[in-house]
Amino acid sequence: MFLENTVNHTEQFGWIEVICGSMFSGKTEELIRRLKRAQFAKQSVEIFKPSLDTRYDDDEVVSHNDNRIRSTPVPVSSNILLLANDVDVVGIDEAQFFDDEIVAVCNDLANRGVRVIVAGLDMDFKGNPFGPMPALMATAEYVTKVHAVCTHTGNLANYSFRKAQNDKIVMLGEMEEYEPLSRAAYYKALQKQKADGFSSEHAKPNENKTE
Repeated sequence: MFLENTVNHTEQFGWIEVICGSMFSGKTEELIRRLKRAQFAKQSVEIFKPSLDTRYDDDEVVSHNDNRIRSTPVPVSSNILLLANDVDVVGIDEAQFFDDEIVAVCNDLANRGVRVIVAGLDMDFKGNPFGPMPALMATAEYVTKVHAVCTHTGNLANYSFRKAQNDKIVMLGEMEEYEPLSRAAYYKALQKQKADGFSSEHAKPNENKTE
């Protein structure tokens, strides 16, 4: 459970919060909730997202439930440091699509006294750690893992299964291309794809990994 920190003006350092999980798990919804609370408290807030994320809107961060908040699209993570001046809170959505420098950017902001809230997929469609997310989770003070509901079993889902026959790691999509699955359902879906002759070399879930 995430417990929001309080701002201590005698403390010179901020902190990092990571919200992670599969697709359709409510990551962006939770990010927007925390950012709007900060805005309501009249804190200075800046929000960023990767410029390649244009699924719902070019400029806004938008959840699957159509909650929205204004953001600044940036092509590379280093732009965030240039644009986040004199702010109390920085929000970053779809962090898995950023370059590895996003980790240093978030830590730099936190060291300046900024509260940094990051949301992103922790695993790609192959079930592997996604981009800079593992390093962000390791250096964050707070990590919240949210879950979707498995479309096959109704259990908690932590895998993003790609139904579309495309093997690119980065592919924007919605329910037509992806569905959230539990570990058991994900493994069965991979086996079915293999039996059906789908050429993608999906990685099996790490059977040694603990929950």
